[in-house]
Amino acid sequence: MPLSRLFGAALIAGAATIALAQPALAQKKEPPACGAVSFRAIAPGAPDGETDAGLYKSRFGKIEVKAEVKGGQATNYYMVLNGKRIDASANPPKAADSCLKSKSVKLPYQKQAAGACTGNRFRVVIDRSGKQPVALFFGLHGDDWAYCSGTTLDKGA
Repeated sequence: MPLSRLFGAALIAGAATIALAQPALAQKKEPPACGAVSFRAIAPGAPDGETDAGLYKSRFGKIEVKAEVKGGQATNYYMVLNGKRIDASANPPKAADSCLKSKSVKLPYQKQAAGACTGNRFRVVIDRSGKQPVALFFGLHGDDWAYCSGTTLDKGA
């Protein structure tokens, strides 16, 4: 058999193997059971009104952190998940302690007053390990994360 025929047969066999392997590569990847995204505070002197403080976007959703500014200072930060503003909840959704600990949130954590979420950094912790996934928003004060707001998530989010 000529060398060109052998090479052609090998090339076709290789292409068939790649074509058959593609569905395995295209399988839907699941979001992590426990994750966190950190954001910086806005710089002093921002114009009054609502200011974007940070954005994180992935195939699993979009997290925005926004600040309400008065007199050039941020007076309240809040998170927006997939276009929906999440305000302070009266009772924080229960989250897995192990997820929070793995993301450097000391337990028990302090709770900030509604409408007054501040800090020098911010963190959104997403825990999908329990029956109901949750997203929790924290502001950093000194070495401790203080709870601002949280919500339960849809199973697919």
